[in-house]
Amino acid sequence: MKIVHIITRLILGGAQENTLITCKLLAERGHEVTLITGPAIGPEGALFEQTKGTAYNTIVVDRLRRAINPFNDVPAYLAIKKILRQLQPDVVHTHSAKGGILGRLAGYALKGEWAKDRPAVVHTIHGLAFHPYQGSLLNKLYIAVEKAAAGRTDFFISVADAMTEQALAAGIGRAEQFVTAYSAIEEEAFLEPIPEDRRVEFRVKYGISANAVVMVTVARLFELKGHDYIIESARELSKRFNNCAWLFVGDGSLADAYKKQVLELGLAGRIKFTGLLQPTEIPLALQSSDILVHCSLREGLARTLPQAMLCARPAVSFDVDGAREVVNQDTGRLVEPKNVSQLIEACAELIEDAQLRKRLGEQGRESVKEKFAPDTMIDVIENLYNRLLRE
Repeated sequence: MKIVHIITRLILGGAQENTLITCKLLAERGHEVTLITGPAIGPEGALFEQTKGTAYNTIVVDRLRRAINPFNDVPAYLAIKKILRQLQPDVVHTHSAKGGILGRLAGYALKGEWAKDRPAVVHTIHGLAFHPYQGSLLNKLYIAVEKAAAGRTDFFISVADAMTEQALAAGIGRAEQFVTAYSAIEEEAFLEPIPEDRRVEFRVKYGISANAVVMVTVARLFELKGHDYIIESARELSKRFNNCAWLFVGDGSLADAYKKQVLELGLAGRIKFTGLLQPTEIPLALQSSDILVHCSLREGLARTLPQAMLCARPAVSFDVDGAREVVNQDTGRLVEPKNVSQLIEACAELIEDAQLRKRLGEQGRESVKEKFAPDTMIDVIENLYNRLLRE
Protein backbone atom coordinates (compact mmCIF):
# COMPACT_ATOMS: atom_id res chain seq x y z
CA MET A 1 0.00 0.00 0.00
CA LYS A 2 0.93 3.65 -0.41
CA ILE A 3 0.43 5.25 3.00
CA VAL A 4 0.83 8.85 4.16
CA HIS A 5 1.01 9.74 7.87
CA ILE A 6 0.51 13.35 8.95
CA ILE A 7 1.46 14.82 12.34
CA THR A 8 1.84 18.46 13.38
CA ARG A 9 5.32 18.32 14.93
CA LEU A 10 7.97 15.89 16.15
CA ILE A 11 8.58 17.02 19.72
CA LEU A 12 9.36 14.54 22.48
CA GLY A 13 5.97 12.99 23.15
CA GLY A 14 3.88 9.84 23.09
CA ALA A 15 1.94 10.64 19.90
CA GLN A 16 5.18 11.39 18.09
CA GLU A 17 6.92 8.20 19.25
CA ASN A 18 3.84 6.19 18.27
CA THR A 19 3.80 7.74 14.78
CA LEU A 20 7.49 7.10 14.17
CA ILE A 21 7.19 3.46 15.24
CA THR A 22 4.15 3.05 12.97
CA CYS A 23 5.93 4.53 9.94
CA LYS A 24 9.06 2.48 10.57
CA LEU A 25 7.29 -0.88 10.91
CA LEU A 26 4.88 -0.33 8.03
CA ALA A 27 7.86 0.48 5.80
CA GLU A 28 9.66 -2.65 7.05
CA ARG A 29 6.60 -4.68 6.04
CA GLY A 30 7.03 -3.47 2.46
CA HIS A 31 4.58 -0.59 2.27
CA GLU A 32 5.47 2.74 0.65
CA VAL A 33 5.27 5.16 3.56
CA THR A 34 5.58 8.96 3.66
CA LEU A 35 5.47 11.11 6.80
CA ILE A 36 4.33 14.74 6.56
CA THR A 37 5.18 16.97 9.52
CA GLY A 38 5.78 20.58 10.48
CA PRO A 39 9.26 22.08 10.88
CA ALA A 40 11.67 20.96 13.60
CA ILE A 41 11.66 24.16 15.65
CA GLY A 42 13.23 24.20 19.13
CA PRO A 43 12.93 20.87 20.97
CA GLU A 44 11.21 19.20 18.03
CA GLY A 45 14.57 18.22 16.59
CA ALA A 46 15.01 15.61 19.30
CA LEU A 47 12.63 13.23 17.48
CA PHE A 48 12.97 14.68 13.99
CA GLU A 49 16.50 13.22 13.90
CA GLN A 50 14.98 9.74 14.12
CA THR A 51 13.42 10.13 10.67
CA LYS A 52 16.83 10.32 8.99
CA GLY A 53 18.12 7.19 7.26
CA THR A 54 14.78 5.38 7.56
CA ALA A 55 12.91 3.31 4.98
CA TYR A 56 10.12 5.88 4.79
CA ASN A 57 10.22 9.37 3.31
CA THR A 58 9.70 12.53 5.42
CA ILE A 59 8.33 15.78 4.01
CA VAL A 60 8.35 19.01 6.04
CA VAL A 61 5.52 21.49 5.45
CA ASP A 62 6.91 24.76 6.76
CA ARG A 63 3.52 26.36 7.48
CA LEU A 64 2.21 23.39 9.49
CA ARG A 65 2.30 24.78 13.03
CA ARG A 66 0.50 23.93 16.28
CA ALA A 67 -0.95 27.40 16.99
CA ILE A 68 -4.24 28.34 15.31
CA ASN A 69 -3.39 30.94 12.67
CA PRO A 70 -5.23 31.20 9.33
CA PHE A 71 -2.16 32.76 7.70
CA ASN A 72 -0.34 29.46 8.35
CA ASP A 73 -3.25 27.03 8.34
CA VAL A 74 -4.60 27.77 4.85
CA PRO A 75 -1.19 27.49 3.12
CA ALA A 76 -0.45 24.34 5.16
CA TYR A 77 -3.73 22.77 4.04
CA LEU A 78 -3.02 23.61 0.41
CA ALA A 79 0.54 22.25 0.67
CA ILE A 80 -0.67 18.97 2.20
CA LYS A 81 -3.33 18.64 -0.48
CA LYS A 82 -0.75 19.21 -3.22
CA ILE A 83 1.59 16.55 -1.76
CA LEU A 84 -1.26 14.04 -1.45
CA ARG A 85 -2.30 14.66 -5.06
CA GLN A 86 1.28 14.00 -6.17
CA LEU A 87 1.70 10.84 -4.05
CA GLN A 88 -1.81 9.41 -4.66
CA PRO A 89 -1.82 7.30 -1.47
CA ASP A 90 -4.23 4.48 -0.66
CA VAL A 91 -4.42 5.63 2.97
CA VAL A 92 -4.08 9.01 4.68
CA HIS A 93 -3.52 8.47 8.41
CA THR A 94 -3.46 11.55 10.65
CA HIS A 95 -2.33 12.26 14.21
CA SER A 96 -2.62 15.20 16.65
CA ALA A 97 -5.06 18.13 16.51
CA LYS A 98 -3.80 20.45 13.77
CA GLY A 99 -2.30 17.72 11.57
CA GLY A 100 -5.44 15.67 12.15
CA ILE A 101 -7.84 18.40 11.02
CA LEU A 102 -5.90 19.69 8.00
CA GLY A 103 -4.80 16.21 6.91
CA ARG A 104 -8.29 14.74 7.03
CA LEU A 105 -9.83 17.69 5.21
CA ALA A 106 -7.21 17.39 2.46
CA GLY A 107 -7.47 13.61 2.18
CA TYR A 108 -11.25 13.62 2.04
CA ALA A 109 -11.30 16.43 -0.55
CA LEU A 110 -9.24 14.22 -2.87
CA LYS A 111 -11.35 11.06 -2.52
CA GLY A 112 -11.92 9.37 -5.86
CA GLU A 113 -9.42 11.45 -7.83
CA TRP A 114 -7.07 8.53 -8.57
CA ALA A 115 -9.09 5.49 -7.54
CA LYS A 116 -12.62 4.80 -6.31
CA ASP A 117 -13.00 5.77 -2.64
CA ARG A 118 -9.25 6.41 -2.31
CA PRO A 119 -7.64 7.57 -0.18
CA ALA A 120 -9.10 5.94 2.94
CA VAL A 121 -8.90 8.52 5.74
CA VAL A 122 -7.89 7.28 9.22
CA HIS A 123 -7.27 9.31 12.38
CA THR A 124 -5.58 8.18 15.60
CA ILE A 125 -6.89 9.72 18.82
CA HIS A 126 -3.89 10.01 21.15
CA GLY A 127 -5.77 12.47 23.36
CA LEU A 128 -8.70 14.85 22.97
CA ALA A 129 -8.42 18.63 22.79
CA PHE A 130 -11.51 19.18 24.95
CA HIS A 131 -11.39 18.44 28.68
CA PRO A 132 -12.88 19.62 32.01
CA TYR A 133 -9.93 21.90 32.84
CA GLN A 134 -10.59 24.58 30.25
CA GLY A 135 -13.48 26.92 29.44
CA SER A 136 -16.78 25.63 28.09
CA LEU A 137 -16.68 27.91 25.03
CA LEU A 138 -13.27 26.58 23.98
CA ASN A 139 -14.47 23.02 24.55
CA LYS A 140 -17.54 23.66 22.38
CA LEU A 141 -15.31 25.02 19.61
CA TYR A 142 -12.98 21.99 19.71
CA ILE A 143 -15.91 19.56 19.75
CA ALA A 144 -17.55 21.33 16.79
CA VAL A 145 -14.31 21.18 14.78
CA GLU A 146 -13.78 17.50 15.65
CA LYS A 147 -17.37 16.67 14.66
CA ALA A 148 -16.83 18.35 11.30
CA ALA A 149 -13.57 16.42 10.78
CA ALA A 150 -15.29 13.17 11.85
CA GLY A 151 -17.62 13.53 8.89
CA ARG A 152 -14.52 13.29 6.70
CA THR A 153 -13.00 10.31 8.53
CA ASP A 154 -13.49 6.69 7.51
CA PHE A 155 -12.14 5.19 10.72
CA PHE A 156 -10.68 6.12 14.09
CA ILE A 157 -7.93 4.36 16.02
CA SER A 158 -7.90 5.08 19.76
CA VAL A 159 -4.86 4.53 21.97
CA ALA A 160 -7.23 3.54 24.80
CA ASP A 161 -10.86 2.47 25.10
CA ALA A 162 -11.39 5.59 27.21
CA MET A 163 -10.67 7.80 24.20
CA THR A 164 -13.37 6.03 22.18
CA GLU A 165 -15.89 6.43 25.01
CA GLN A 166 -15.15 10.16 25.39
CA ALA A 167 -15.30 10.83 21.64
CA LEU A 168 -18.64 9.03 21.25
CA ALA A 169 -20.05 10.80 24.32
CA ALA A 170 -19.22 14.12 22.61
CA GLY A 171 -20.97 13.02 19.42
CA ILE A 172 -17.76 12.45 17.44
CA GLY A 173 -18.03 9.54 15.04
CA ARG A 174 -20.05 6.31 15.33
CA ALA A 175 -19.24 3.29 17.48
CA GLU A 176 -18.62 1.08 14.45
CA GLN A 177 -15.90 3.48 13.24
CA PHE A 178 -13.58 2.87 16.21
CA VAL A 179 -10.92 0.34 17.09
CA THR A 180 -8.35 0.42 19.92
CA ALA A 181 -4.64 -0.09 19.23
CA TYR A 182 -2.52 0.50 22.31
CA SER A 183 0.43 2.79 21.59
CA ALA A 184 3.46 0.64 20.78
CA ILE A 185 6.65 0.75 22.81
CA GLU A 186 10.00 -0.54 21.54
CA GLU A 187 10.20 -2.89 24.47
CA GLU A 188 13.69 -4.37 24.39
CA ALA A 189 15.39 -1.47 26.20
CA PHE A 190 12.80 -1.58 28.99
CA LEU A 191 12.80 -5.37 29.40
CA GLU A 192 16.60 -5.70 29.40
CA PRO A 193 17.88 -5.48 33.02
CA ILE A 194 20.35 -2.63 33.54
CA PRO A 195 23.39 -3.54 35.72
CA GLU A 196 23.20 -2.39 39.33
CA ASP A 197 26.36 -0.30 39.09
CA ARG A 198 24.81 1.81 36.31
CA ARG A 199 21.62 2.27 38.30
CA VAL A 200 23.56 3.33 41.40
CA GLU A 201 25.67 5.69 39.27
CA PHE A 202 22.46 7.27 37.91
CA ARG A 203 21.17 7.81 41.45
CA VAL A 204 24.45 9.30 42.63
CA LYS A 205 24.37 11.73 39.71
CA TYR A 206 21.20 13.25 41.18
CA GLY A 207 22.17 13.00 44.82
CA ILE A 208 20.01 9.98 45.68
CA SER A 209 21.35 7.24 47.94
CA ALA A 210 21.63 3.66 46.73
CA ASN A 211 19.18 2.34 49.37
CA ALA A 212 16.47 5.00 48.99
CA VAL A 213 12.97 4.08 47.75
CA VAL A 214 12.67 6.31 44.69
CA MET A 215 9.37 7.52 43.26
CA VAL A 216 9.86 8.64 39.66
CA THR A 217 7.64 10.86 37.53
CA VAL A 218 8.23 11.07 33.78
CA ALA A 219 6.29 14.04 32.42
CA ARG A 220 6.70 17.57 31.16
CA LEU A 221 6.85 20.15 33.97
CA PHE A 222 3.70 21.77 32.70
CA GLU A 223 0.12 22.56 33.63
CA LEU A 224 -2.19 19.61 34.38
CA LYS A 225 0.72 17.16 34.66
CA GLY A 226 0.18 16.93 38.43
CA HIS A 227 3.63 17.63 39.89
CA ASP A 228 2.06 19.98 42.45
CA TYR A 229 0.06 17.06 43.93
CA ILE A 230 3.21 14.95 44.16
CA ILE A 231 5.09 17.77 45.90
CA GLU A 232 2.21 18.14 48.34
CA SER A 233 2.27 14.41 49.09
CA ALA A 234 6.05 14.56 49.56
CA ARG A 235 5.64 17.01 52.45
CA GLU A 236 3.87 14.31 54.46
CA LEU A 237 5.68 11.22 53.18
CA SER A 238 9.13 12.74 53.82
CA LYS A 239 8.19 13.08 57.49
CA ARG A 240 7.00 9.48 57.72
CA PHE A 241 9.88 7.87 55.82
CA ASN A 242 13.56 8.72 56.03
CA ASN A 243 14.51 6.50 53.10
CA CYS A 244 12.36 7.84 50.24
CA ALA A 245 13.08 10.30 47.44
CA TRP A 246 11.37 11.70 44.35
CA LEU A 247 12.76 12.07 40.85
CA PHE A 248 11.13 14.41 38.30
CA VAL A 249 12.20 13.46 34.78
CA GLY A 250 11.42 16.13 32.19
CA ASP A 251 11.47 19.85 31.60
CA GLY A 252 8.90 22.52 30.87
CA SER A 253 7.62 25.99 31.54
CA LEU A 254 6.93 25.28 35.25
CA ALA A 255 10.40 23.90 36.02
CA ASP A 256 11.69 27.03 37.77
CA ALA A 257 8.46 27.44 39.75
CA TYR A 258 8.58 23.86 41.00
CA LYS A 259 12.26 24.08 41.90
CA LYS A 260 11.57 27.25 43.88
CA GLN A 261 8.62 25.61 45.65
CA VAL A 262 10.67 22.54 46.56
CA LEU A 263 13.43 24.76 47.95
CA GLU A 264 11.01 26.83 50.03
CA LEU A 265 9.42 23.68 51.48
CA GLY A 266 12.80 22.33 52.52
CA LEU A 267 12.45 19.34 50.18
CA ALA A 268 15.44 20.01 47.93
CA GLY A 269 17.26 17.07 49.52
CA ARG A 270 14.37 14.74 48.67
CA ILE A 271 12.96 15.91 45.32
CA LYS A 272 15.42 15.88 42.42
CA PHE A 273 15.09 17.18 38.87
CA THR A 274 16.85 15.53 35.92
CA GLY A 275 15.80 18.01 33.27
CA LEU A 276 15.08 16.74 29.78
CA LEU A 277 16.28 13.18 29.12
CA GLN A 278 16.42 11.59 25.70
CA PRO A 279 14.05 8.66 25.05
CA THR A 280 17.01 6.26 25.16
CA GLU A 281 17.67 7.33 28.78
CA ILE A 282 14.15 6.66 30.08
CA PRO A 283 14.69 2.91 30.73
CA LEU A 284 17.67 3.78 32.96
CA ALA A 285 15.64 6.38 34.88
CA LEU A 286 12.80 3.91 35.43
CA GLN A 287 14.99 0.96 36.39
CA SER A 288 16.97 3.20 38.77
CA SER A 289 13.70 3.94 40.58
CA ASP A 290 11.25 1.80 42.56
CA ILE A 291 7.77 3.24 41.95
CA LEU A 292 6.27 5.27 39.11
CA VAL A 293 3.98 8.08 40.29
CA HIS A 294 1.86 9.68 37.57
CA CYS A 295 -0.60 12.41 38.53
CA SER A 296 -1.54 13.95 35.20
CA LEU A 297 -5.14 15.19 35.09
CA ARG A 298 -5.63 14.42 31.40
CA GLU A 299 -3.89 11.84 29.25
CA GLY A 300 -4.96 9.48 26.50
CA LEU A 301 -2.97 6.64 28.02
CA ALA A 302 0.38 7.80 29.35
CA ARG A 303 3.21 5.76 27.79
CA THR A 304 5.16 6.06 31.00
CA LEU A 305 2.71 3.66 32.71
CA PRO A 306 3.39 0.60 30.50
CA GLN A 307 7.05 1.64 30.19
CA ALA A 308 7.44 1.43 33.98
CA MET A 309 5.62 -1.90 34.03
CA LEU A 310 7.94 -3.29 31.36
CA CYS A 311 10.74 -2.38 33.80
CA ALA A 312 8.84 -4.38 36.48
CA ARG A 313 8.01 -1.24 38.47
CA PRO A 314 4.55 -0.73 40.01
CA ALA A 315 2.60 2.40 39.13
CA VAL A 316 0.58 4.82 41.23
CA SER A 317 -1.66 6.88 38.96
CA PHE A 318 -4.59 9.23 39.08
CA ASP A 319 -7.63 7.41 37.70
CA VAL A 320 -8.00 9.46 34.50
CA ASP A 321 -8.71 8.53 30.89
CA GLY A 322 -6.99 5.26 29.94
CA ALA A 323 -4.97 4.73 33.14
CA ARG A 324 -7.29 2.05 34.49
CA GLU A 325 -6.72 -0.03 31.34
CA VAL A 326 -3.23 -0.85 32.66
CA VAL A 327 -3.17 0.13 36.35
CA ASN A 328 -5.17 -1.98 38.80
CA GLN A 329 -4.71 -3.74 42.14
CA ASP A 330 -2.48 -6.32 40.47
CA THR A 331 -0.11 -3.81 38.85
CA GLY A 332 -0.18 -0.75 41.11
CA ARG A 333 -2.66 1.63 42.70
CA LEU A 334 -5.27 3.94 41.16
CA VAL A 335 -5.98 7.18 43.02
CA GLU A 336 -8.93 9.55 42.74
CA PRO A 337 -7.76 12.64 40.78
CA LYS A 338 -6.55 15.50 43.01
CA ASN A 339 -6.97 13.36 46.14
CA VAL A 340 -3.64 13.92 47.89
CA SER A 341 -4.65 11.85 50.96
CA GLN A 342 -5.23 8.80 48.75
CA LEU A 343 -1.99 9.50 46.91
CA ILE A 344 -0.06 9.60 50.19
CA GLU A 345 -1.53 6.29 51.39
CA ALA A 346 -0.97 4.53 48.08
CA CYS A 347 2.69 5.62 48.01
CA ALA A 348 3.17 4.79 51.69
CA GLU A 349 1.89 1.25 51.16
CA LEU A 350 4.46 0.64 48.44
CA ILE A 351 7.31 2.42 50.24
CA GLU A 352 6.80 0.15 53.25
CA ASP A 353 6.59 -3.17 51.40
CA ALA A 354 9.41 -4.20 49.05
CA GLN A 355 7.83 -7.59 48.38
CA LEU A 356 4.58 -5.94 47.32
CA ARG A 357 6.51 -3.69 44.94
CA LYS A 358 8.24 -6.72 43.47
CA ARG A 359 5.03 -8.70 43.03
CA LEU A 360 3.09 -5.84 41.45
CA GLY A 361 6.03 -5.01 39.19
CA GLU A 362 6.32 -8.56 37.88
CA GLN A 363 2.56 -8.83 37.32
CA GLY A 364 2.56 -5.48 35.54
CA ARG A 365 5.31 -6.60 33.19
CA GLU A 366 3.39 -9.71 32.16
CA SER A 367 0.19 -7.69 31.66
CA VAL A 368 1.65 -5.21 29.16
CA LYS A 369 4.30 -7.13 27.20
CA GLU A 370 2.02 -8.32 24.41
CA LYS A 371 -0.53 -5.49 24.63
CA PHE A 372 2.08 -2.78 23.88
CA ALA A 373 4.35 -4.75 21.57
CA PRO A 374 4.98 -2.94 18.24
CA ASP A 375 3.79 -5.87 16.14
CA THR A 376 0.53 -5.99 18.10
CA MET A 377 -0.23 -2.37 17.19
CA ILE A 378 0.89 -2.68 13.57
CA ASP A 379 -1.21 -5.83 13.06
CA VAL A 380 -4.32 -3.88 14.09
CA ILE A 381 -3.43 -0.91 11.85
CA GLU A 382 -2.46 -2.97 8.82
CA ASN A 383 -5.59 -5.15 9.10
CA LEU A 384 -7.72 -2.00 9.32
CA TYR A 385 -6.13 -0.53 6.17
CA ASN A 386 -6.74 -3.76 4.26
CA ARG A 387 -10.34 -3.91 5.44
CA LEU A 388 -11.06 -0.30 4.45
CA LEU A 389 -9.53 -0.77 0.99
CA ARG A 390 -11.48 -4.02 0.43
CA GLU A 391 -14.72 -2.32 1.41
